[in-house]
Amino acid sequence: MASADFRRQLQGYGLTTADILYHMPDHPGLLQRFVWQRYDLHPHYPELRRFLDFWRRSLDGPLHSVRVAHARLIKPAEWRNVNDEFLLN
Repeated sequence: MASADFRRQLQGYGLTTADILYHMPDHPGLLQRFVWQRYDLHPHYPELRRFLDFWRRSLDGPLHSVRVAHARLIKPAEWRNVNDEFLLN
């Protein structure tokens, strides 16, 4: 059985990394970095948007900036069904 992550990749999900800078609650003049990484869909990023909405609603450190990188790990040209089998003795 294939892993859940592999099945998501076949559905078009790719590895998304967000580099999040936010103001520290106790020292607003200082920035702190948080790196978030999940499988997500380009270009709308529903998982990342859900996380950032949670951040704005629930966490004290206001966001400064978010940089996003996305890579599809399985591309259409790299996947094909093989029906043949070769046995070597």
